[in-house]
Amino acid sequence: MIKDYIQANEPRMLDELFSLIRIPSISAQPEHHDDMLACAERWCQLLLKAGADEAYVMPSAGNPMAFAQKAIDPHAPTVLVYAHYDVMPAEPLELWNSAPFEPEVREGRIWARGADDDKGQSFIQVKAFEYLVKHKLLTHNVKFLFEGEEEIGSPSLEAFCQAHKDLLKADVILVSDTSMLGADLPSLTTGLRGLAYWEIEVTGPNRDLHSGHFGGAVANPINVLCNLISQVTDENGRITIPGFYDEVEEVPQAEREMIAHIPFDEEKYKQSIGVKELFGERGYSTLERNSCRPSFDVCGIWGGYTGEGAKTVLPSKAYAKVSCRLVPHQNHQKISKLFVDYVESITPPTVQVRVTPLHGGQGYVCPITLPAYQAAEKGFTKAFGKKPLAVRRGGSIPIIATFEQVLGIKTVLMGFGLESNAIHSPNENMPLDILRKGIEAVVEFHLNYSSTL
Repeated sequence: MIKDYIQANEPRMLDELFSLIRIPSISAQPEHHDDMLACAERWCQLLLKAGADEAYVMPSAGNPMAFAQKAIDPHAPTVLVYAHYDVMPAEPLELWNSAPFEPEVREGRIWARGADDDKGQSFIQVKAFEYLVKHKLLTHNVKFLFEGEEEIGSPSLEAFCQAHKDLLKADVILVSDTSMLGADLPSLTTGLRGLAYWEIEVTGPNRDLHSGHFGGAVANPINVLCNLISQVTDENGRITIPGFYDEVEEVPQAEREMIAHIPFDEEKYKQSIGVKELFGERGYSTLERNSCRPSFDVCGIWGGYTGEGAKTVLPSKAYAKVSCRLVPHQNHQKISKLFVDYVESITPPTVQVRVTPLHGGQGYVCPITLPAYQAAEKGFTKAFGKKPLAVRRGGSIPIIATFEQVLGIKTVLMGFGLESNAIHSPNENMPLDILRKGIEAVVEFHLNYSSTL
């Protein structure tokens, strides 16, 4: 049985996972270029060890891809497992309780950057595959594609998919890079929001000025930038960009009722993130706002003097990084242009503005009638003892929509993350119990997948 296999092999499995985590594969930081290749190579070693017929590193326009496959029967369906091996930067390091790239097991959890997103979750897929191969239970073909740029928007993956359509040919894509509603409340993600992301640069005078000599006579770029940002949303939390909502589909009443029945403690939610009140688009619940409705956020803002002590300066420039989460049917390229045009239209003549699109992606919806979805549902039911809820999530995995557009394949989002896992934050972690149940659930997915066709 899979539980016995996990128990007998867990020390080895953790050693393998930790060997991946110790590689600081941070795609956002150029100094980790060599680590990206090292991590892709390590994944290939582990995929071969798990039972793949072949595994090799493939070049892309950016960081390398790790590809592997196991051929069972040319007439059988094929599952393509997608994951990413890059991780977010670990800063601020002083907030970690242990070294981010030296994994530790404490309190029944693995603590490290990548413990969940996405090394831990992709490891679940590989260990389930290992069990099936070793026990000769696999009845369909399996391919693996692990990339190293997901955390920076997967800029090289679409071109890679276009160039390797035959290699990546499959019947369905399986991804573990999403979360559940809770450890005792399994759920399957049926939708993801899209994303559009920009950097804004506001330029005023040709140099930093003395705020005493020039303050009140020259527009301050930071003040102007804040004013521009404040005009993107209104007091009701609605985005003011003309044309922004043209393709936004209203949440059907039946789906709103389903969302309303999802167990959700708003007071506990507020306490968990340390806020007294929530805010969002008027007329929608919290769960609707963070999954089925678009949003706008400032992700970073800077300019002027930010060092210790005081410096009376009127800065020459100010910057912000901002993003919109989009819903299915909103085209991220169209939204990107609408945003640029809008910011330029409301910029006063006292400054110059430059808005640079950084990356984006489409939203995605998976039908619950898909045979692979139903197989995943059975997998969760077996491992967690209850049928998973079907929910939309507020995050974005831009490549999922690209897979459908380029490869013509639907994706099943079989994720095992928890809010408490703190992905992208200090002290990221993964409960060992979830790791074990995840492996069992993916094994059950594969055992049921072929029988659903």
